[in-house]
Amino acid sequence: MLEARLQTAYPDMVNWRRYLHQHPELSFHEKETSTWIAERLREMGCEVREGVGGYGLIVTIRGALPGPVIALRTDIDALPIQDEKSTPYTSKVPGVMHACGHDAHTSTMLAIARFYQENREQVAGERRLLFQPAEEVSPGGAIGMIADGALDGVDAVYGVHLWTPLPYGKVSSRPGPFMAAPDEIYIDITGKGGHGGLPHETVDVIVVASAMIQALQSIVSRNVNPLEPAVVSIGSIQAGATANVIAERCRMTGTVRTFSDDIRSLIKGRLEALVHQTAAMYGASAAFEYRNGYPTVVNDAKETERFFKVAAEAFGPEGVQESPLIMAGEDFTYYLRKAQGCFMFVGAGNPECGATFPHHHPRFDLDERAMLKSAKLMISMAEDFAAEAALN
Repeated sequence: MLEARLQTAYPDMVNWRRYLHQHPELSFHEKETSTWIAERLREMGCEVREGVGGYGLIVTIRGALPGPVIALRTDIDALPIQDEKSTPYTSKVPGVMHACGHDAHTSTMLAIARFYQENREQVAGERRLLFQPAEEVSPGGAIGMIADGALDGVDAVYGVHLWTPLPYGKVSSRPGPFMAAPDEIYIDITGKGGHGGLPHETVDVIVVASAMIQALQSIVSRNVNPLEPAVVSIGSIQAGATANVIAERCRMTGTVRTFSDDIRSLIKGRLEALVHQTAAMYGASAAFEYRNGYPTVVNDAKETERFFKVAAEAFGPEGVQESPLIMAGEDFTYYLRKAQGCFMFVGAGNPECGATFPHHHPRFDLDERAMLKSAKLMISMAEDFAAEAALN
């Protein structure tokens, strides 16, 4: 029944996904997206609560039978990236696109809502579907959703990310630490500007920044235990505007990725020291800001065990694998700190349909059939939890 019903919904899933892909909205600005989702849900007859944690929505589907409250979460926001694909559904919004699959996540959850709404008589307990805004930008949308009651009374929570580095047909997860804590660093260097032909009269912030970047790279290689995963990356540098003028100011931004609070603290301390000491060595000054991002995603051991069992039954043992640690971050971690649950990956990469580019790439796309596997996985996880609860 599940396979057949989801297959019937697949054309709508594709249409929903492509509409959303053409009309993306950035984090904390998903007003039209939220309204459009609510309209689709009400067409299905769902009970919808809007304005949750900003532009979030909660769908409550109460089954006819007693049972647990199980939450399933999706994200709805897009990214500030210009869509460079040549497809019929390329983004119509300049500089904004769904470059991480949230359009497909949302469409998957709409299909799940329809499934549960049409099968309420067979549902034991409550299925609470969370359409969350602002996953891409810290502090994220999960905190606001939780504050507005998204997890009140919830017994378990599950989430899926479609993942193009994983081939279509595969699913993965891992117990314990799974995805990194993604922090941000901001460095402002001030020197002394001047003529490019008279460098001895200046303090060149570009030279300072270059030395600083080289020094920062030694933190992971020489201060962090090689057995501990960690990343320090500088992602942007802004300094100067003219070929023959030595810049007076430079701004750098970057990211730190860790799985351990101890390593996180160590890197923060070493970064701050190296920034100030390197600047002083060259006669410049520097301001340093470190912003903590989402905590590490830590899956519940029992619920991850459930994933491996359920996924093997749904897709065959050959379709399931244990994920390596992932250096990307996710604010699903906040849900896992409030309720037992599991975050999972569903493979969406496929060279045959152009789904070869990484997440956050201007030509990102995915194998839309992965939405069917995602829906099947989340429903199967929820129903296995409910069946186990009925026995206890």
